[in-house]
Formats: sequence, structure tokens, C-alpha cells
Amino acid sequence: MRIPAAGTVPWRVRDGELEVALVHRPRYDDWSWAKGKLDPGEEWAVAAARETDEETGLRVALGVPLPDARYLLLGRAGTPDEKVVRYWASRVIGGKGRLVNEIDEVAWLGPKAAHDRLDYARDRDQLLALVRWHQAGLLDTWPLVLVRHAHAVARSAWTGGTDAHRPLDRPGRDRARALVALLLAYHPRRVMTSPSERCVQTVEPYASAIGKDLRMRDGLSEEGFEADPSRATRHLHALVRRGRPAVLCSHGPVFPGLIDVLAERVHPEGDAAAAEHLAAAREDRLEKGEALVCHLAGTGDDARVVAVERHLP
Repeated sequence: MRIPAAGTVPWRVRDGELEVALVHRPRYDDWSWAKGKLDPGEEWAVAAARETDEETGLRVALGVPLPDARYLLLGRAGTPDEKVVRYWASRVIGGKGRLVNEIDEVAWLGPKAAHDRLDYARDRDQLLALVRWHQAGLLDTWPLVLVRHAHAVARSAWTGGTDAHRPLDRPGRDRARALVALLLAYHPRRVMTSPSERCVQTVEPYASAIGKDLRMRDGLSEEGFEADPSRATRHLHALVRRGRPAVLCSHGPVFPGLIDVLAERVHPEGDAAAAEHLAAAREDRLEKGEALVCHLAGTGDDARVVAVERHLP
């Protein structure tokens, strides 16, 4: 049996020195990272942010993925279960630092002190990876999330007006609601979208949750893209220049060109799988309801993609 869990390694730079947050569990008298099991149907990234908040009282925004941890536990049936924990680097964006019963202390430590205090060798893998990102100058990233609209009413069944007015169907609306928690884990603050109803309905719940207005761009619609494909890439370039966490929602035919722009910016010292994830997403033109999270370091001409995640519906 596999037990899925997720957590984060919160980090900060204080007086020019990198620090990470460890948690102490009195039940086991050990020091480790904030983590916990996934709720039924919960996505890994959502669980990572939730568990960090619930255990430490710190609200975090997820950054680059860190190595998984895999280890065996003795299950209730007396047979070994594999626990799989996915981790992310994370930045604290709020919270009052309240503790739950399972945690009685949170300690911010430098890498050497953290390495010595961690009780499990497997937890040092995440620490070493985070330090490598920091030393390469690639730990401080911001997310650019490409979202393909969720599943909509079929074109053949739509009689309510032009194709631009075609709305999401029930599974599509369910996915739009699920995207709220997923996007909150990365905390983008700007939401740009095609004005087509199926795109608007996909990201409007998230925009509403963070109290932001949708920024509608005709160049991201299928009709606008067909008339002038360069408009969509200009919108993407504008987001990259600003360097602020953002979501861009559009249509399948639009994404290959957008992904090509990002593929040209992949950092050679970033995650080795970043280019592969972009190539696969380009081939698929993203799946309906997919969120492609691109972690970028820098802004403008210096912005580079250092890691990529695909979150499929």
C-alpha cells in the first residue's frame, strides 16, 4: 500500500544568510519538515501548503519542487507500506505561527545547523537540493501558471450563441472550483484570460477568491489568435517583463506558441526535466483544465525558467 503525503521546506534570507524552518514533534521527539497525508482526492501541492499551515500556522507559497522522500512503514496488517512524500521549497507569505498538538516548536536554522539537527537522513536530500538552488541563484522564483480552460459544453450541442459564449459543463465547473485551492498553493496575484466564456469561468473562481479582477485579452482568444498569433506571445512577454506571479488562461491552439517562448528561456542549471515537461505540454497543447506551473527566476530579458510542473485534472 502506498501512503501519499506532502510538505514544504520554508526558507528565508536573514542578514544575508539562508535559513530554513524545521518542526519538532514531541510524540516522536524528532526534527523534520512540515508534512502530512493527503486528504481523499486532494492534490499533492494543495496538501503541501495546507499541511504547512496546519502544523506551523505559516501560510506559504510553493516554489521549486524538491526531491521526494520514500520509506517503508509497518502497516496495520503487519505488512510494509511505502510512504511517498513530495516536497516543495516555500516562502512564507502570512500566518501567525500558531502550533498544533503534533508540533511544539518551529526552528529557523542555517543549512549546517539544520543538517545536524534533522533526525532522518532522507530529510537531508531536500535540504541539500534547496541549498544548491540557493547557491545557483535560482531559489528565489515566481510562478507563471498557464491554464487551459476546463471542459466545456460540446460545440455540436451548443445553441446559445457564438462559440465564444460556450460555457463550461458540469465537470468543467468542478475543475474550475478545484483549481482555486491548487492556484492558492502558488499564490499568483494577476489573472489574465481569453474573454471566451469557458476561459472566464475557469479562472473567475480563483480571481474572486483572491479579490482580483480578471484581465481579459482578445489576443488570447481562439478568434484573436487566428487573426494575429503574435498578440498572444506579446501578452506572455508582458507578464514575464513584470515578473509578478500570474495566471494566464487560454485555448489549446494558443499554447504551443506560448510554450515555445518559455522553452527558449529554460535555464541550463535548472531542473533537468523542465524542458521535457514543456515539450510534453506543447505536444498535448495542455489538457483541458490543466495547470502548467513554470517557476521563473528574474524578470524581463533576464527571466529564466528553472522548473516546470504539470497539474492534470
